[in-house]
Amino acid sequence: VQLQASGGGVVQARESLRLSCAASGLTFRWYTIGWFRQAPGKEREFVATVVRSGGNTVYADSVKGRFTISRDNAKSTAYLQMNSLKPDDTAIYYCATSDSFLAVRVNSAYNYWGQGTLVTVSS
Repeated sequence: VQLQASGGGVVQARESLRLSCAASGLTFRWYTIGWFRQAPGKEREFVATVVRSGGNTVYADSVKGRFTISRDNAKSTAYLQMNSLKPDDTAIYYCATSDSFLAVRVNSAYNYWGQGTLVTVSS
């Protein structure tokens, strides 16, 4: 199983980025997908998740209204559209898969993790 996160970069505050998570070696549509992030010196935290069908999404309060998670099961790819970025959004962003049918927020529910992509937001 491989999850390849991409799309990170350096942007200024209020700009946008779109992250992608390309999956291989698994039946993508069978998994809930989550995005997490880890800022320097902080623990990894939940950002957003989307269930298998794409019909239900959950967001962390800190990104609600600014970030949108989506997925394309035909392409085995998930996305995280990030708008109105803030310096506090600076982190390494990871995508992960979960066997759960639910939109789960906890790290322990996720079994496969990508390598992460760095997002840096300057003020």
